[in-house]
Formats: sequence, C-alpha cells, structure tokens
Amino acid sequence: MQVVLLSTYEIGRQPFGLASPAAWLRRAGHSVHCVDLSTQKLEGNTVREADLIACYAPMHTATRLANTVIQKLVSLNPEAHLCFYGLYAPMNEDYLRSLGVQTILGGEFEQGLCDLVERLARDDAAGRDPTSQIEPRVSLERQEFVTPDRGVLPALDHYAHFIDSAGQARTVGYTEATRGCKHTCRHCPIVPVYGGRFRVVQQQVVLDDIDNLVRTGAEHITFGDPDFLNAPGHARKLVEALHSRHPDITYDVTIKVEHLVKHAQLLPTLAETNCALVTCAVESFDEHALEVLDKQHSPQDFEYALEQLRAAGIALNPTFVAFMPYVSLEGYLDFLRTLHRLDLVGNVAPVQYAIRLLIPRGSLLLDRPETQAVIGEFDEEALCYPWTHPDPRMDQLHTDVSDYVERVQNSEVSRAEIFRNVLTLAHRAAGLPAPSAAEFPTDEPDLAPHVDEPWYCCAEPTTNQLLQLEVGV
Repeated sequence: MQVVLLSTYEIGRQPFGLASPAAWLRRAGHSVHCVDLSTQKLEGNTVREADLIACYAPMHTATRLANTVIQKLVSLNPEAHLCFYGLYAPMNEDYLRSLGVQTILGGEFEQGLCDLVERLARDDAAGRDPTSQIEPRVSLERQEFVTPDRGVLPALDHYAHFIDSAGQARTVGYTEATRGCKHTCRHCPIVPVYGGRFRVVQQQVVLDDIDNLVRTGAEHITFGDPDFLNAPGHARKLVEALHSRHPDITYDVTIKVEHLVKHAQLLPTLAETNCALVTCAVESFDEHALEVLDKQHSPQDFEYALEQLRAAGIALNPTFVAFMPYVSLEGYLDFLRTLHRLDLVGNVAPVQYAIRLLIPRGSLLLDRPETQAVIGEFDEEALCYPWTHPDPRMDQLHTDVSDYVERVQNSEVSRAEIFRNVLTLAHRAAGLPAPSAAEFPTDEPDLAPHVDEPWYCCAEPTTNQLLQLEVGV
C-alpha cells in the first residue's frame, strides 16, 4: 500500500509522530511518504498515488491547520482513504468525519495505523469498498515500539534551535520517552484521551533514536513527554545512559511543578547529565485558578521548585495560561509583578503574556460551574468552546496584549521592553498610572536558555501560524 503521513505543526520540531509510524509501516512492507507541511510543500503526485493519507493531529494548532488541507487532499485524490491520528483526532471525531475523514485513531496509534493499512489491503485485494472502521478509535494498549525512521524527513537544521546560556544556537533533535500523563489537570487535552494513564517508550528504542539524531547533526535533545518524571526511574536511567553515550549532548525536558517538588532529589542527576532547561506548565500564580485547573501545586510550591532548579544550575522555561475566566485583572497584574519579583522576565517567552485558555470538547473544565457560566456553544471550526470573561476589561486586554506580542515576538525588541509594555497595557486597563522605572527598572535581564520556537499550549493558533502552512502543489 502507498501511505502518505502528513504533519502540519509540532512546535518547530521534526515530527516524531511521522517518524515513528513510518518505521512501523515500512517494517510491514508498505511504501511510506512523509510530508511536514511546516517546512515542505504538498506534492500533488505524492497525494494522487496514495492509498491512505493519514494526518497527524497531536495538538489543537496542528488540527486546525490540518483541517485547512482536507479539501485539497480530497480534490487531488478522492479515492484515497483519509485518516486523522493523534491526541486531537478522537476529541474532534464528529467534525472530522463531517469533512470526509474515514478513520480516527487516538492514544497509541502506531499499531492502529498498521491494522488500518492491512484492512485496506485486504479490501483492495478482494475488490470491495473499504469497510467501516474496526480499529479502536482510542487505544491505550502497551506497544513494543520501533526505532523511528527519520530518513525522509527534512534535515534537523530546518527546525527550531536551542539557544544555550552563551547565546549559541544548537541543532535540536526531538524524541519521546513516554506518552500520556498520570495526572488529570482539568484544562489538559491529554486527559480526555489518556484519562490519567501513561505509556513508556522502551529505553533502547529511545537511545537508538537519539543515536540516529546525533548522527544527523543533533547537538541538543528535546524530550517531548508531557511530564518527564511520570516514570522517574525510567527517566533517571535514560538520561544516565544518554550522557554515557553522548557526554557533550545537552537536553531539555518538561516537568510538572508537583514533580519538581516531589522529586527534587533527582535534579542534581539531571544537571550532571547535561539537562540545560526544564519547561514547566506553571499556568498561574492565582490560587483559585490553580484549584480550578486541579494543578496540584501552590504558588509557594512553584517558588520552592524554582529555588531547587536554580540551585542545580538548570534553567526554567515557565509556561502560563495568562487569560482565564477564573483570573481577574488584578490577578493578571499580580502575575506580571510576580514574574518581575522572581527575576523571571528573561525566562518568559513573550507569547506567554497572551495565552488564552482553550476549552476543547471533553475538557474536564466543563464540569466546573465557573466554566459553564462563561462559555458559548461549541465552535466546530475553531474546535473549542468560546468564552467571555466576566470582566470586559480582560477580554479587551487580551486583544491588546495579543496584538502587541504578535507584532514584536520575532523582532529585536528585548524581553525586558516587551514585559514593560505589557505591564503598561495592564495598568492602563486597570486605570492605573504607567509603571514607574523606579519600581520596574529598565535593566535588561539575562536571556535564559530557550528553544527559539515559542511553546503554544492550551491556546488557539495565532494568525501567523494559520497563514504559514505550505499547502501549494
């Protein structure tokens, strides 16, 4: 069978969600063509020859972008079987099927894709139309993974780079050591699919994948696990083996505040094995908002985790949901003032000041009366429930901050100046005088190590993202 795997957006990463199933399908004897539309154009002949076109939907932005190409795929090859797979596929099943998608695969999708191709091959050999989907729409079966096949993906230098503490760019390779998450934060899109469970990618597979990435130029590894310390023993053994094999390679991981506190004794091990950065979904400094989200940490827990990271010499990349119906204008001001007080202005990507809560279908936030009081009808095209803040000033402030950040985020404007201008917008919204230079000095903070593609989580895609997709043929 001729299979085309499509990715639209994966936060500037070479897509693991193409490389992994490509290896499974090629092992089964099928022809696989991978296309990453964030860096490549869609080739008409490739689509026309496909028996199966499978679009990877790991996050909201990727799914919104993939939706824009369905019509073109169908027009190029109306006979091809169309599949969406990944986290956001089952969450938006009804809408995707209304657009012509025939198979939906969520959770652990590699085996499901192989089973789908075998079913299509049987139907083709028998000269019959494909039967209705029989593969589980969500599978959490444990899999024996295969080393991802990255041979036909764009080179790593087409993707985001890691900027180290000296300001030097390092080529990034992306892999995954676990999937899913053992926690059930109410706003998290992983929860409706995995329901508090996670699955481990076998250590040897991860190490072999890293070996291949290093051979093709990776100088830094990003682990894309939703929480690297869901399996702390697995994580420790993995980074020790990584450091033994590649002592000059740095890496970054994502870890929950709760786990940074609970497993603080592991931070020296991470530092010794060249962990340069930890991304942490802090979300808010507002205690009520943290309770609504069920984050299982307090503002004081975060400050302790920050102290532990700094003591270990590991940089922090904090992410936030700055605009939520549960946070007041004063709460937003406190968010900005706390960043300044904790000397985190140099750590925060400007887009984080503008992130607005995304409420997808199946979100546990729908169980909260605070949410029901502000949401409208589900928007099929936007793939989320629209909401309006109880304080109109907050919705206007979100518009003002978003417009400003989108204008400057790829410019030479410093993070300190961006912070001060966002703070000024918030002061203006609250009817307060502009922040004084005495209270908020103009000294430029040190720019923390970071990946140069901003982290978009629990937010709608920006206008620029929706316009940048390469769909030409």
